[in-house]
Amino acid sequence: MPSKPSRPGSRPGGRPDARPDSRPDTRPGSRPGGRPDSRPENRPDSRPDSRPENRPENRPDQQVIPKPVGDALEGRNVVVEALQRRRRPVGRIWLDENARPDEKIAEILALAGDRVIRVPRSTLDRMSQTGVHNGVIAEAEPLPETSLRALLDTNPAPFLVLVDEVQYEHNLGAILRSALGAGVDAVIAPVQRGAGLSPVVLRVSMGGAEAVPLIREGISSALAEIRRHGIPVLGADVDGVPPWEVDMRGPLALVLGGEDKGLTPPIRKRCDQLVGIPLAGGLSSLNVSVSAGVLLFERVRQMKAGR
Repeated sequence: MPSKPSRPGSRPGGRPDARPDSRPDTRPGSRPGGRPDSRPENRPDSRPDSRPENRPENRPDQQVIPKPVGDALEGRNVVVEALQRRRRPVGRIWLDENARPDEKIAEILALAGDRVIRVPRSTLDRMSQTGVHNGVIAEAEPLPETSLRALLDTNPAPFLVLVDEVQYEHNLGAILRSALGAGVDAVIAPVQRGAGLSPVVLRVSMGGAEAVPLIREGISSALAEIRRHGIPVLGADVDGVPPWEVDMRGPLALVLGGEDKGLTPPIRKRCDQLVGIPLAGGLSSLNVSVSAGVLLFERVRQMKAGR
C-alpha cells in the first residue's frame, strides 16, 4: 500500500518537525537566521558617543560659526587698543575658553564685561580671516573717517606720511605701527590703489590703526594741499641724500613709494627733496615698511637731539 505524502513541517513517518522556524527574522537589529545582531552600533538601545570631541556641538562640521558685524579685530593687542582708545564702539568679543589668563586677557575682561563670549578655539580658527587670532576676535564699527583739510584746520604743523601704491597689507600695517611710535599725525593712502584697513592691516598694526588716522585721498591732490600750507615734502628714494643730512624737524610730509617701483616720476617732482638710506652688502633697497621705520625714527632722533 503506498504511503501518504508528508505534510509540510513534518518528518517522514508523520512526526512533527521540531526544528525552529527557518524563515528569516526581519525584526530590526537581527541577523539573517534569526539571531540578534550583537554589534554595538546595531543594538536598538545603543547610546551615542559621549566623548567630548565627538559631541555635536564640539565637532567642527556641526558648529555654528559667528560672523562679526563691521570690522573684525583679531589679536589681544588690537582688541585692547580699541577698547582703551574708544575711537569706535566695540561689540561682541569672542575669547578662547581655554586661554591662559594674562595681563591682556584680564584687561579685555575688565573693559568689555558681558560683551565677552567664551568659545572653543576651533570656532576662532574658523572665524579668523588672518590666521593669527591669538585667542581673541572682536567686532567693531568702522573707524571714523577724516579728511586732510579737516586735519590741517586743527593742526597746521603736522607730521604726515603718504604711501603711494603700497599693495601688501603687512607693509601698511607695519607702517601704521611705526607711525604710532614716531608720533605721526596721519597716514595718507590713495582711494583706489593700495591696501585699506583690512583685518590683516589692523592686526599687524598692533593698535596703530586705532590711534593714527588713515586718510584715503589722492596722493597728488593731497600733496598740493600740503604744499599750500607750506609744509616741506620729503620723498623716500634710493637716489636721495642720507636723512641725517636733512633737517627733518618741525612740520613734515614724508612720501613713500610702492613696493615694486618706488616713487613715480610725477610724485618725485612734487617733493622738495629726496632722502635715501645708504646700504651696504650690495643691497639696492629695503622693504618699504623698513624704510619707513628708519626715516620716521631719524626724525624722532633729530627732534630729541635738536639735530
